[in-house]
Amino acid sequence: MSHVGLGALLVLGGYLAGSIPFGYLLGKALLGVDVRTLGSGNIGGTNVARAGGRTLGIATILLDAGKAIVPILVARWLLGDSPRGELLVVLVAVAAFVGHLFPLFLPPDPRTGRRFHGGKGVATALGIFAVLAPWAAVAGAAVYAIAYGATRVSSIGSLTGTVACATVTFLLNGPGRPVSWAGVVLGALVFLRHRENIKRILSGEEKRKMRV
Repeated sequence: MSHVGLGALLVLGGYLAGSIPFGYLLGKALLGVDVRTLGSGNIGGTNVARAGGRTLGIATILLDAGKAIVPILVARWLLGDSPRGELLVVLVAVAAFVGHLFPLFLPPDPRTGRRFHGGKGVATALGIFAVLAPWAAVAGAAVYAIAYGATRVSSIGSLTGTVACATVTFLLNGPGRPVSWAGVVLGALVFLRHRENIKRILSGEEKRKMRV
């Protein structure tokens, strides 16, 4: 099989791995609920934490990151030395991210009946950049922590952390590397997924976590 053919199979595998809705599965298995019927209706770690506590939320974040990390590492192992290896590895990463946003394995939303409507992608993007641009991932996580600590609004932390991660990725790798443009694309998709949150932030209606 050619490297391009193998790359295409790995891209498909990345999408399928990204499509595993861990937040939904943990909610069903451990809480007996569809987390999409609670809180924000999202399947990501923040909403799972609201439904089942911090430990379950952290588990969701780690699994959502891991479902991108594993396909990327496999792709690097199999394609790293091929002529288009770097580009194909980045495409596998993007496919995993797209799988999280538009998951094949998630049942229809019980409220709207929509299919292929997954999470907002922050944890999965963090997993991607933890492998492809580690210093950018560190910068994004640090900015998230600072912004969230200052505002107690998870979406503000996510959005500012995304900007930091994408910016540092581009600055460190330059316009000639595929990972730089992946950062731009993933950042834009994260903002698109947060468009309702952005509206609430601008109107002052976004929920804050109470200090305890």
